Amino acid sequence: MKMKKTGFTLIELLVVIAIIGILSSVVLASLNSAREKSRDAKRVSDIKQIQLALEMYFDDQTPNAYPTGGAGDAIDVLETGGYLPQEPLDPASGASYGYVGVDDGDGNCTSYHLWATLEGPAEGDGVLASDDDFNSVASECAGTGLNDSTAAGQVYDVTP
Repeated sequence: MKMKKTGFTLIELLVVIAIIGILSSVVLASLNSAREKSRDAKRVSDIKQIQLALEMYFDDQTPNAYPTGGAGDAIDVLETGGYLPQEPLDPASGASYGYVGVDDGDGNCTSYHLWATLEGPAEGDGVLASDDDFNSVASECAGTGLNDSTAAGQVYDVTP
């Protein structure tokens, strides 16, 4: 009487390992996409939070004006005034979001440009289809300048 051996052959094990490897690479690729979308959603949420704080600041000023200077100066003003509990930072780089006050021509900062660079969507998709696409640097308050990188890429920008 011959005993029957039980177990897996080497080929069967290699096939199973290959299938697991393919499935795990597909899952990891979709996770990276989800993480990218999550960081972009956080950026848009942070921009809206800063925008709300800017509007509250504007309403409290006499005459009505937005903070001058770049992002660091404006956020400091908003934090000191109690409009923001803490500075929202980019989730990937930890850097400040872009901000510049815009002069109305009479020396008053009655507008602004606030932006974040997104990772995910292509131009015309998602939130980029409805943002302001501000790219003029002609009349900044207090001599601040816009970073040239704001004109290129996937930039979500808002104005009042």
